[in-house]
Amino acid sequence: MSKEDYYHLLGVEKTVTPEELKKAYRKKAVQFHPDKNPGNKESEEMFKKVSHAYEILSDDEKRAAYDRYGHAAFEGPGARGPTGGGGGFHDPADIFREVFGRGGGTGNIFEEMFGGGGGGGGGGQDGSDLRYDLEISLEEAARGFEREISFRKQMACERCHGNGAEPGSKRVTCPTCRGAGQVRRGGGIITFTQVCPSCGGAGQRVEKVCTACRGEGRVPQTTKLTVRIPPGVDTGSRLRSSGNGEAGLAGGTAGDLYIVLSVRDHELFERQGDDLFCEIPVKFTLATLGGSIEVPTLFGKASLKIPAATQSGTTFRLREKGMPSLRGSRQGDQLVRVHVEVPQSLTAEQKKLLEEFARVSGDAAEPTSKSFFEKAKKFF
Repeated sequence: MSKEDYYHLLGVEKTVTPEELKKAYRKKAVQFHPDKNPGNKESEEMFKKVSHAYEILSDDEKRAAYDRYGHAAFEGPGARGPTGGGGGFHDPADIFREVFGRGGGTGNIFEEMFGGGGGGGGGGQDGSDLRYDLEISLEEAARGFEREISFRKQMACERCHGNGAEPGSKRVTCPTCRGAGQVRRGGGIITFTQVCPSCGGAGQRVEKVCTACRGEGRVPQTTKLTVRIPPGVDTGSRLRSSGNGEAGLAGGTAGDLYIVLSVRDHELFERQGDDLFCEIPVKFTLATLGGSIEVPTLFGKASLKIPAATQSGTTFRLREKGMPSLRGSRQGDQLVRVHVEVPQSLTAEQKKLLEEFARVSGDAAEPTSKSFFEKAKKFF
């Protein structure tokens, strides 16, 4: 065997979990299987290599020895690994059947390789991923929260524990393909091979299918799940809950649940990335004389200083009063644009005082500002 790194052969990191390791092996095994690459010696050799790599890394003792000593753990009479010398390895085809024949991976191998359909056999098929649409408020998106959701999905059958067999029933060799998993069709000079229609390519069948799920290994049920939504999510954010999709067929791996978020429009705030924008009305006396006001934020109230002679449409920035960042960077800001309100009705005293102010200021003679008048002169 080649001295290539086993982790590298399977395309995984040293921190890989057993389930991730199995999925990686299944992918490589499908890619290099001799039946999918007839006559290709390089693919056949790679199939052997990835199978041996999986055999080592899927065994806790062998993996520990390999991590510590490398290939030397399994070589020569002085080998340090639990297998003694270089022996003790299984045929790659046996490893392949062990992984694919019990349904714990990423789909029916015969469907992936030959395009065949599954029958009522023992080969598991992965469950589908599910989508759950969840609408939340802007306040919830800012703070994060936990919520219990309820949805209906295919779940593992409690009677047969997901394997599709009636309790007490055992597996027997498929009489149609005699354990080969494939059957030949046609006659004369033209023949073709297809997945066995009776066992779905597993080579085995159960003596008696489960009466609760009729051999499927799963039944539709309503389930509840508590999900945690992190602060900073936005419309279109997608959260993955591993293994909470639909259960697989006949013991196959469950799919994943994807929670797709939609944030409702807010009556005060408009979101712009991680920043929030709002418009605040202020009295014309405050805008003229200056002062401070309290403005709302998603996290409480904040004080905003209004300088004297503030014009309508001026925008102020409240640092880190916006949305938290999912990327872990600085929190966004809140942008506050002030709109100067003109009183719609005046008392006699207010009107008299404003008329006096206008007279003293010369507003009656010059109702527009000098800067605007200078720009507009060329049009007259």
